[in-house]
Amino acid sequence: MSLDLNKVAPQIGQMVGSLRAGLAHRHELLNDALEAMHQASGSLEALRTKVKESKTTWLVAGLDGGLDGRHAPTQPPSDFMVIATDGSHIEVDRHQAARCFLLNISHVVLCYGSHPQATLESVPRLYADDKDLVMVPPDGHGREQLIEGNLLGAKRSVEECRHLADLAVSMSQEKNPCLALLDGTLMLWGLEPYPDFVTEELLDKGLVREFERLLRAGQGRKLAFGSYISAPRSTDVVNALRVAACPHEIANCDAYCGAGKRGCDSLAGMTDARLFEALLAPGERSDVFSSRSKIVAEHYLDHTINFFYLKLDDEVARVEIPRWVADDKELLELTHCLVLDQCRRGQGYPVVLSEAHEQAVVTGADRQNFWQLVEAGLVEGAMPTPTTGKSRSKRTRWV
Repeated sequence: MSLDLNKVAPQIGQMVGSLRAGLAHRHELLNDALEAMHQASGSLEALRTKVKESKTTWLVAGLDGGLDGRHAPTQPPSDFMVIATDGSHIEVDRHQAARCFLLNISHVVLCYGSHPQATLESVPRLYADDKDLVMVPPDGHGREQLIEGNLLGAKRSVEECRHLADLAVSMSQEKNPCLALLDGTLMLWGLEPYPDFVTEELLDKGLVREFERLLRAGQGRKLAFGSYISAPRSTDVVNALRVAACPHEIANCDAYCGAGKRGCDSLAGMTDARLFEALLAPGERSDVFSSRSKIVAEHYLDHTINFFYLKLDDEVARVEIPRWVADDKELLELTHCLVLDQCRRGQGYPVVLSEAHEQAVVTGADRQNFWQLVEAGLVEGAMPTPTTGKSRSKRTRWV
């Protein structure tokens, strides 16, 4: 039975009414946040110290640079390159005849200037061996981890970065400035609940190693690297303002704040994107902030993650960069101007990421054809093709 939209429509009307009623409150909240930001900028060193010493229940940005700065873009170079990768996957399906998954990673190279050209391709890879499907503790003790769900998503992120590093290394002789770009965050948040051997394999020996390869690929040339997050919901900078608003000398949420009203609640509900949408002009970026995430501090070594916000015509995006890009003024400015240029060419979203997505995307029809091909291969190889009752029932309409 399909969704009964006649029953949903009145609920949507109630939602719209509730949102309309909260407009005035959200405007007041924004004004409070902007005032708190400008006040905190006047005593920035004191706030930096308070942020470092405080213990909060939410993630607070590191204030390595400024707080309410506005930075205009430089002009893009006359000749430059933008490279990107993206990925899609077909997950393990226990109702199918074979246990396997597939990753499809795109490669996109766009060259601008006196010799414009484009390379668009995707590289699919099937994973079916036992060592590909399960992560086993190196000492043989502990629970094995099936590569599926969040863990498969993390593996795909590592593979996207590995392919991006491969692209950068293959172009080491190119002298034109280059931006290597990924979609989404550079931080593998989803690994925190997993055992240490999983984090070591995918992060220490995986993502961070690829960051190092990208750093080395840029030696002797201008190679910037970062990731683009559209419509971010993060609150790291706003949370720094909440620390500033805390009446205690050192903020400690567990020690001082119970279920009652807190001194920072006047800023609760505000996002960084809304704050910088009001602060920045189109094309401008914010100051650069650092992530104080536990997983970054413990595993990212010299590649700790920084970020800034970029105002476009229709939204504010978050751009994440490793520290070696943030600390290099030329690479930071190159990232700013080329991400902005890509968004302006792509109707508000980087062209290179749009093309990377189009090359990598796996449709519903692709999934169906893939499993049919797997089953046909098993039949041709005289292998059994067991399926579950649930799988059969989905293929047959009974009523």
